[in-house]
Amino acid sequence: MNNNITVIITDDHEIVRAGFKQLLTTAKDIDVVAEASSGEEAIDLCTRLNPDVVIMDINMPGIGGLEAIRRISSRNSNACIIALTVHEAEPFPTRVMEAGAKAYLSKRCAPEELVQAVRETYSGGSYISEEVRAEMAKVKLDHNNPLANLTHREFQVFNLMAQGKTAMEVGESMHLSHKTIHTHRAKLLKKLGLETNLDIVNFAREHGIIS
Repeated sequence: MNNNITVIITDDHEIVRAGFKQLLTTAKDIDVVAEASSGEEAIDLCTRLNPDVVIMDINMPGIGGLEAIRRISSRNSNACIIALTVHEAEPFPTRVMEAGAKAYLSKRCAPEELVQAVRETYSGGSYISEEVRAEMAKVKLDHNNPLANLTHREFQVFNLMAQGKTAMEVGESMHLSHKTIHTHRAKLLKKLGLETNLDIVNFAREHGIIS
């Protein structure tokens, strides 16, 4: 009987998924059972395959990784989800862990860290890569971080608009009405002292959320 850890890899870049798969399959106790290119696909695969661990990128088409993590976790509070992303700066790590992820890794981490995170989360633990822990500790010292004041939904809207999406596109991605998105947008603009979508993009660049 095969008792290996079953894993689903989610990333919208096929070459990235291939690299992760090649790395993980070198571990004799890990089996990659499926790959997903979007949050929606990951949710569907999790429902059908019930994997032990899900590796999730944050920025993807559709609902994105953050919302996918929240939905998978809401259906299964024991879901072992590893966020593997380019975003090291807060508030991404905190928001993602609050959504239900058990681990948060930078894509700059050493290859063996990903294997370790899979094993740690499968065993009931959690894992945060060193680069991310350093960023989280640094922000804790800064009590004036304005993004910390956003609600979960406001931060989701902020993140999608920082990527250049319109309110209508954000609403379609999050399956929320245009009016609801505009309400969240108005509140986050007020909290951040911004006025336009371009201000959101520039703010995100200044805080290292987008490059």
